Amino acid sequence: MTPHPHIPAPRQASDTPRDLIGIGIGPFNLSLAALAHPLTTLDTAFYDEHPAFHWHPGLLIEGATLQVPFLADLVTLADPTSPWSFLNYLRTRERLYPFYFAERFHTHRTEYDAYCRWVSDNLPALHFDHHIDAVHWNPERALYEVDYTRRDPHTDTGTPGRSYARNIALGIGTAPHVPEALRPLADTPTAPVHHAADYLTHRARILAADHITVIGSGQSGAEIYLDLLRHRPPGRERLHWLARTPAFAPMEYSRLGLEHFTPDYTRYFHHLTQTTRDTLVPQQWQLHKGIDADTMTAIHEELYRRTLHGGWPDTVLTPGVTVRTAGRIATTQVELHLEHAQQNTRSRLTTDAVVLATGYRERPLTTLLAGLTPYLRHDTAGRPRVDHHQRLVLDPAISDTGHHIYVQNAEHHTHGVGTPDLGLSAWRSATILNALTGKNPYPLPTRTAFTTFGLTPHPTATPAPGHRLTPLAEPR
Repeated sequence: MTPHPHIPAPRQASDTPRDLIGIGIGPFNLSLAALAHPLTTLDTAFYDEHPAFHWHPGLLIEGATLQVPFLADLVTLADPTSPWSFLNYLRTRERLYPFYFAERFHTHRTEYDAYCRWVSDNLPALHFDHHIDAVHWNPERALYEVDYTRRDPHTDTGTPGRSYARNIALGIGTAPHVPEALRPLADTPTAPVHHAADYLTHRARILAADHITVIGSGQSGAEIYLDLLRHRPPGRERLHWLARTPAFAPMEYSRLGLEHFTPDYTRYFHHLTQTTRDTLVPQQWQLHKGIDADTMTAIHEELYRRTLHGGWPDTVLTPGVTVRTAGRIATTQVELHLEHAQQNTRSRLTTDAVVLATGYRERPLTTLLAGLTPYLRHDTAGRPRVDHHQRLVLDPAISDTGHHIYVQNAEHHTHGVGTPDLGLSAWRSATILNALTGKNPYPLPTRTAFTTFGLTPHPTATPAPGHRLTPLAEPR
């Protein structure tokens, strides 16, 4: 029987507290669940509102690859012997030899998605179709209360429930970012403006448009532009690719440049002042918002191929452009009002479809944790403070109990450019589990980069026995 809509159904509560409840099941909390699985003394549960795991389904474009090596799976960089590794996934599918001969260091996105779904289908601690309603602190029991609604996919009804936890891991992910100028038009039937996150869902409709505009200079924008270009007739491409950045720039992929995605750099960044961190983050956009060299080469080769018989393809690629405002023309077209910063010029562009490859933003924690507002500690910009163990800084009334809230991919402002990087997922999960258990089940390396960040390496980055770091200068 469905409860009366104005009378809340009683919550079914389980009084036995769990050691850890994870909220959200994306790659990062999935990594945490996989590494927690063999720790049999740890009682865990992970909840997600979706019916099953899917990783960016709107961007699983044919041929698109990850920008990190296959070793950056859910577990390997913390435990290469884990049964939840990508190589073990291949073994269970009898695909180890094909992968071996393919000599593929970067896997296809579709393959990464399939691998994660294999893990999610086999971990018993995962609970899908569970929407988290609220999180509270129960001072009498010194436990977190997690209120949820369990959805029945067959009847579209929900059953309220409550679980208690000593610790929580937030992995609620990021949300597609739509620039303010285009928000009134996004996903409306008469103005086809779609975020890249939904590209494959609307791809047929977008391709059918007479003129298409892609906005965004990152990897997703490049992949979508290339996919559209390959499926438009030569000489009648009718494509614009616009970007706010001053150039369609390559991603920093040098070996030493990649050391910004190591635990060493994360530790260094965390111990900088807030002012320095806030200044540094926007300067590092090319470390994670550029385009990989293979995609840039493929785009140039496709454009060049279309000049072999004379003429130029009907496509415009313009960086350094900002969309000031946007409006609807007639019933189905969009007019973009553009501004070029370096030229200090303005123009208008009429188009039939817009794809916003404008990235993602961290989902705010304030809504989910509204019941914990008095206990949360913030920096001067109003953002949650996060310590080096990935824990929210809370009022001593909670933190002194030893019960914590861990965060995943919500600490860009405190942990730096590696926060959303898949290559740090296993290390971060191991860091959380080591701190939570106090038993160091996953020994982590003391040094991970050849670069020494700063003149005085932080004490946690101690050298291996028998080695001594030579300081660049005496501390002053």
